[in-house]
Amino acid sequence: MRINTINRQKTLYLIRHAKSCWNNNLEDFNRPIKKRGINDANLVSNHLNSVKIEPEIIFCSAAERTKLTSEIFIKNLGLSNVKIEYSKELYDFSGESLLQFIESINDSFGKVMIFGHNYALTNFVNNYGDIKVENVTTSGFVKIIFEIDSWKNLNRGKTEKIVFPKHLK
Repeated sequence: MRINTINRQKTLYLIRHAKSCWNNNLEDFNRPIKKRGINDANLVSNHLNSVKIEPEIIFCSAAERTKLTSEIFIKNLGLSNVKIEYSKELYDFSGESLLQFIESINDSFGKVMIFGHNYALTNFVNNYGDIKVENVTTSGFVKIIFEIDSWKNLNRGKTEKIVFPKHLK
């Protein structure tokens, strides 16, 4: 007899964009990442190769610096076959849009990667993870597992992994 099991676990992989470049007259939304940001994004994503990172979908802020950061992580983690969607909703700093976005994710996705911005990411990690962080740094990675069957039922999860560039230098 075969028993249907409902996935009662959701996993979020949260990544803050790499250090961005301010040495230009571009609007904030269009700022690229700087050399240090490229190096830090490579450092963290290459380190994560030793960990099982298996998102079923990737959501990325439509800002230039998050797009560029996602390209580095996707390449280094071998995730080029995973669908990526860009969203202006994730160009969020307070965290309200980020929370609404996460709660609206289709429940068929159990493992989701999000590239976003601060203060939204730090606020989310501290409100929904079980380990407090002062700041999700640029190129920072946080994995949180939730014992829920629907993203709408988001509650405090278990922070399973935190990797910041400073941990690897």
